[in-house]
Amino acid sequence: MKRLILLTAFGFSLIVFFGSTLAYSQATFKIPFKFEAEGKKLPPGDYLVEHNEDGKVSLRRVTDGQEATIPILKKLSQPDPPNETPQLIFDMVANFEPSYTEYITDYLLAEVWLTKEEGFLVLTDERAEYTKIITGEIEKK
Repeated sequence: MKRLILLTAFGFSLIVFFGSTLAYSQATFKIPFKFEAEGKKLPPGDYLVEHNEDGKVSLRRVTDGQEATIPILKKLSQPDPPNETPQLIFDMVANFEPSYTEYITDYLLAEVWLTKEEGFLVLTDERAEYTKIITGEIEKK
């Protein structure tokens, strides 16, 4: 009986140890503009961004917990040399909806780059003429 308890405890400790080493990266970003992610309009603010176990990326606003979960369209290979800091890449798209004489810029989340991982393509938009890169800070777990 004592041996069974010790084996069970050892097995549980292995599961906890290897489960914690398989955790995905996360980073915090300060986004200074309104943007869209997976069709949701999100306000400016500080966001915790992480790659989930289910193969999606989640953005959680730090102040109120508002969250958007985005499916990954494609994994992107790390550039050479690899990114040292996490990055969010936004496509900038001209929007003429409010008025045909002037336009506003919509920021659409297109790519997510967390350190020590591949990048993730989350949107492609042919209307994008420019991109905006926001760098983040690695979140300690």
